[in-house]
Amino acid sequence: MKHILITGAGGFVGRQVLKALKGKGHRVTAVLRPGQQLPAGYEADAAVVTPDLFSEDEAWWRERLGGIDCVIHSAWYVEPGKYLDNPRNLDCVAGSIALAKAAVAAGAGHFIGIGTCMEYRLPGDRLAVDSPLEPATLYAAAKLALYHMLGHFLPGTATTFSWCRLFYLYGEGEYAARLVPYVRAQLEKGETVKLSAGTQLRDYLDVAEAGRQIATVVETGQTGAINICSGKAVTIRALVESIADEYGRRDLLEFGTAAIHPSDPAAVVGIPNLIRPGG
Repeated sequence: MKHILITGAGGFVGRQVLKALKGKGHRVTAVLRPGQQLPAGYEADAAVVTPDLFSEDEAWWRERLGGIDCVIHSAWYVEPGKYLDNPRNLDCVAGSIALAKAAVAAGAGHFIGIGTCMEYRLPGDRLAVDSPLEPATLYAAAKLALYHMLGHFLPGTATTFSWCRLFYLYGEGEYAARLVPYVRAQLEKGETVKLSAGTQLRDYLDVAEAGRQIATVVETGQTGAINICSGKAVTIRALVESIADEYGRRDLLEFGTAAIHPSDPAAVVGIPNLIRPGG
């Protein structure tokens, strides 16, 4: 078993990676903010505490990475409604590079970064890891820049590099204003759900499964870009109708009452390339 450090361990994705790794018997150190507690049901073996992990320099990280076999860098600035074009993304890049350099210096054998499907040129209904890359926001550009920098830096070291590109995730711990929790909240209250036409194609994956897929990368050591996705195309309308059917309330769905945002791509669907253990 390995000793793994996870940044963003209490976050939407990080907590699921933590859970999957603990289920496999790994020792996990969580990076947390002062006073932050992991959600109930999630436990780490140890914690590293910092008010702002992106402000810590290489020397600070090097002191805390002794004995770590793998770093999973799940943290990023993702404040809802603000993160896509926020300059804070630049700080995340700089802080992530300091962490990666420290991982190399400390002898960590594997560095796993978390990217986004928004690094690709969109729309796209068959996005493979070799599809054209063309980010449309500062957030996606910053992620892609980090991928390129680490992709050139880490292969020249003893630390292998993996980059997990997340597609559309839903599930436990999701921000309440996002599509799935919004739909469920409205249906549970018996209130109308106002939606766009719902024609956009998406690749949806439960965040718990995404956590398991990322944990699998620790096990296999797969390097390079990896699409963390289902590979299945579904319209937003079909997804919402399937949720409404759980409540028997399709009558509460109002499609076409909200406009599709001009920047919302018509299709974002991935082609999985995750290597499974023994595969």
